[in-house]
Amino acid sequence: MIPNWRRLLAATALLTSTTTVTATIDAAAPSNNDESILYSELASQQNSSLLWGPYRPNLYFGVRPRIPKSLMTGLMWGKVESFQDFQNTMRYTCEQNEGMKGYGWDEYDARNGGVQTIHDRGNGLTLTTSFVKVPGGRNGGSWGARVKGVLGDPEQRTTVILYVTQEGGGRLEAERGEEKRGYEGDVVLSGESEGLGGYKLVVTKGEGERPTSTHEISELEAWGEGGRTTVQSLQYPDEQIWQAKPIVFRQLKEQVDWLVENKYDNAEHAPPVWQVFTLQNRPGKGNVHIVQKVFEGDFEFDVLFSSESAGTELKSEDLTREIKAGSEEFGERFGGVFALKAPFNADKYKKFGRSMFSNLIGGIGYFYGQAVVDRSYAPEYDEVDEGFWEEAAEARARHAEALEGPHELFTSVPSRPFFPRGFLWDEGFHLLPIADWDTDLALEVIKSWFNLIDEDGWIGREQILGAEARSKVPQEFQTQYPHYANPPTLFLVVEQFVERLLNTNGTAAVHKERLSQSESLANASLENPEVGLDYLRKIYPLLRRQFQWFRKTQKGDIKSYDREAYSTKEAYRWRGRTTTHCLTSGLDDYPRPQPPHPGELHVDLMSWVGLMAKSLSNIGDALGFAEDVNEYRTILDAIEHNLVDLHWSETDGCFCDATIDDFEENKLVCHKGYISLFPFLTGLMKPDDPKVGRILALIGDEEELWTPYGLRSLSKKDALYETAENYWRSPIWININYMAVKQLHYVATQDGPHKEVARDLYSRLRKNLVETIYNAWEETGFAWEQYNPDTGKGQRTQHFTGWTSLVVKIMTMEDLEGGAKATGSEHGRDEL
Repeated sequence: MIPNWRRLLAATALLTSTTTVTATIDAAAPSNNDESILYSELASQQNSSLLWGPYRPNLYFGVRPRIPKSLMTGLMWGKVESFQDFQNTMRYTCEQNEGMKGYGWDEYDARNGGVQTIHDRGNGLTLTTSFVKVPGGRNGGSWGARVKGVLGDPEQRTTVILYVTQEGGGRLEAERGEEKRGYEGDVVLSGESEGLGGYKLVVTKGEGERPTSTHEISELEAWGEGGRTTVQSLQYPDEQIWQAKPIVFRQLKEQVDWLVENKYDNAEHAPPVWQVFTLQNRPGKGNVHIVQKVFEGDFEFDVLFSSESAGTELKSEDLTREIKAGSEEFGERFGGVFALKAPFNADKYKKFGRSMFSNLIGGIGYFYGQAVVDRSYAPEYDEVDEGFWEEAAEARARHAEALEGPHELFTSVPSRPFFPRGFLWDEGFHLLPIADWDTDLALEVIKSWFNLIDEDGWIGREQILGAEARSKVPQEFQTQYPHYANPPTLFLVVEQFVERLLNTNGTAAVHKERLSQSESLANASLENPEVGLDYLRKIYPLLRRQFQWFRKTQKGDIKSYDREAYSTKEAYRWRGRTTTHCLTSGLDDYPRPQPPHPGELHVDLMSWVGLMAKSLSNIGDALGFAEDVNEYRTILDAIEHNLVDLHWSETDGCFCDATIDDFEENKLVCHKGYISLFPFLTGLMKPDDPKVGRILALIGDEEELWTPYGLRSLSKKDALYETAENYWRSPIWININYMAVKQLHYVATQDGPHKEVARDLYSRLRKNLVETIYNAWEETGFAWEQYNPDTGKGQRTQHFTGWTSLVVKIMTMEDLEGGAKATGSEHGRDEL
């Protein structure tokens, strides 16, 4: 049966069959009534298609809809063999150090579902969670999950808990079974809420041996002998129900306390461990329902959510069919979207690529809650005086922050165990591969981020929404400040969308046949160009507002220090600096001029603003906003000149930050590394520019940035190399290396004096990066936050499937092997 949204695309194909897109697109809003219907119907189908998902990425497996205060589920499990170790074996939230050999999605599509494997070495268990969505009805359709456990020890007892909650009112009730002591068959929860309507959640009996006990407490009605599923239904305040482990352990403690009181706490009289930690069966109404099973050896069961509006209930046989069909479709589609190029087209790289991408897109979450923001606008926050960082710290201690919101955010996360929340500068990198797979999903995420923009144009760089999100963040890092910026990487994705909108359609018509064969809504905004244009028209004012906010709040000072520059306006300085960190830049502890000075200028920030101007120029051109385009081009021209006038060091052969010396004169401070490359990385240098040769020499020098594993963040010759925190002072970061590979490819494919050197660097860097990330993944089961420049080993945060997943895009880039074979040192001599 064709899902509703597929029929919709087929039905609307005739509407767009004669639509064309040219180099300049009419900015007028569509007036055709048929097109208005198309927009609203597509929007409705997009929302339905993306309503449900494993949108609780902080959990090993947690399903919820993109609806505030709604139904949520989470999976918990643990080994029940020892009274002492039980609490330590229980898994629920993703953690760094729980004895995992690796975990994550083997395949995942946001509109269909996927399969996740968890290698829980500490519990001797391999757990598989399969998730599928079934379209139908008015309320987002139905979904199902299959939980399967394979044990190394066939006699090991494992407890598995489905933790089910519903916030915000409505009704949720566990229907009582025939037996007071538990359920022999399926557990049925029925509910109703404003966003979901009526629904039914079934936890099937499943397969697997159940332990039984002959201990004397088995005769008590409250306990039972085991072998059944038990349910406890509870009522808690909404703000507490996310705390699954404390709530489950509180219920278990009640039972343990009873056993102690009744003298069952010594070795001779104690019941089996699994029986002690099996909840008594107390089903009923509540906003918290704990559904518990205990197995001996391997097990399998299903969780089936059926929306009443779908008309039919989802069954286990439907789930089996959909899992198989979804897996086949993912496999076929992945090879088409991500066509891996030599030398990375072997099966091992395909498996690796599928895992990396699936964990990126499977890490998308929906977050809702209040954020901590300091809107005191203290004068010290202007950072205009020498010693401003000390004054700002005192002001932060003096002014109380406040909770704002609630807000909602639909976003991918950098790392499920360590950074399970939205990060602004990470998200643009995340969305580059996601947009390749599902354009409209990426647009939905961008829209969610820009829904957070305030009237001035500020978006908080870190989105810590709600108490659950704040529980993973130290208090000193929770507050967001409206004068703090972050690299505007979302512009990269919007510009890429504009390019695809033009290139996909050009002057050719969109044919009905193409739309009727569409597999999903993933490219609806490309296949229906007016829908894509309507999106751009709506988001363009927000992009412009953020650009203007950057230029106003992060401006640098040229005039006060008699700096000579092409423009007296285009200079920029990150706010929020301290002597040790510039967190707002995203490069944290990367060396900057010392001590901080209000006259400081930051080359990476100017490069980002130049990228924004360039992107807005292209977007405005596509929409036909000629006056705006002229403004952006004027700004971009000034930035490109000022990057040289204010930041280029002929002596060092690279770009540098600037500060003010003791004589109140401009002074360049050159810490060679990622900062030095930014005008090149952001595409603000022409491929035949002589300075590009100096940049390539720096990239290729093994004593500076080049390693066999990728480009190190700071030059090996720098006095601060590998010092202090050593976060951005030597390690290899994949987002910056991706930008370097992309720009090297561009120079390598343009005629000019640097073509052959760029070709060689591109080919070798591409290989080095892929092999580094692949080898660490193969060895540990994880992608990592950063990689050691001496060994290539992954380090810091594990399961960092955020921008490290850019390796998938790197593997799809063309193979240019066969160019110049010069060594790094030869590059330096040739270009210098």
